[in-house]
Amino acid sequence: MRKALITLTALALVAGACQQNGQTSDNNNDSTGASKVAKLDVPVPVFQADSAYAYTAKQVSFGPRIPNTPAQEKCANYLIGRFRSWADTVYVQKTTVTGPKNEKLPCINIIASFNPAAKQRILLLAHWDTRPWADEDAFDKTKKLDGADDGASGVAVLMEVARQFRLQKPEAGVDILLVDVEDYGAKNDENSFCLGTQYWAKNPHVPGYKANYGILLDMVGGRGTQFYMEGSSKQYAPAQMKMFWDVANKLGYSDQFRYENNGAFITDDHIAVNTIANIPTFDIIALQANNDFAPHWHTQNDNMDVIDKKTLQSVGQTLLQVIYTQPFNY
Repeated sequence: MRKALITLTALALVAGACQQNGQTSDNNNDSTGASKVAKLDVPVPVFQADSAYAYTAKQVSFGPRIPNTPAQEKCANYLIGRFRSWADTVYVQKTTVTGPKNEKLPCINIIASFNPAAKQRILLLAHWDTRPWADEDAFDKTKKLDGADDGASGVAVLMEVARQFRLQKPEAGVDILLVDVEDYGAKNDENSFCLGTQYWAKNPHVPGYKANYGILLDMVGGRGTQFYMEGSSKQYAPAQMKMFWDVANKLGYSDQFRYENNGAFITDDHIAVNTIANIPTFDIIALQANNDFAPHWHTQNDNMDVIDKKTLQSVGQTLLQVIYTQPFNY
């Protein structure tokens, strides 16, 4: 099950997987072998939450972005056009993946690269597709959902970040990866989720692609959202995640970015990036203190009514602060 909440008894298994994949807790090294840079004394752009909100609404306006529907193609063309106006280079991966019932599903991954020559890089990613069914809905589990938070909000934050990059180029190299066919899977088969990410991890847009670390945004726009340190993220990218949380708290977002351990291990896009691409990656995802997801997760209530500009602001401004002032200071 994608985004399955794994109990704490899985800790040993996850830790073992971490060791098997060669991850290290030595914070003096990164995945490229390059030395880290000191904090940078540069002005940080102001994240425009109004823009991120509008980008969320625009995606929702196409309808549910379900594979093999007109909305998928229309939204993909919109995203590709926007990122081509901002990025140095845009790559588009079009392929076919196999769904949980052997369905052949069109998959469109979009990668926008900034400062492509820079050796030290950060990977930012989010999924842009929508789950085909509101299977957590209390009334009708066959209905479609807008996916305003679960999909569109993370993409919208990255769109506003990319727009700021165009206005003021950061010193670090940054790649924004928008993955498709993330949310089509079956509950009884976790490997049937995150198909676009699995494809990219095995077939990166640049042969031999590496980044120092990655940041996954998933459900980052809901009203009253809190972000706890997800369990697998703490195993694979603990220093990078703590750096981000520390910056968020210094910026005044302590109500959103919590240090308490709620014990949740989640199957999400960061797992494939960590285990297949071997890029340490952490997940910023809405969780409740009781280990559960936000109440609108995979329901018809995941619409624009749940999107809050304050939540978008907390994530987006922290992301800009990290990238412009201390991208590798962890």
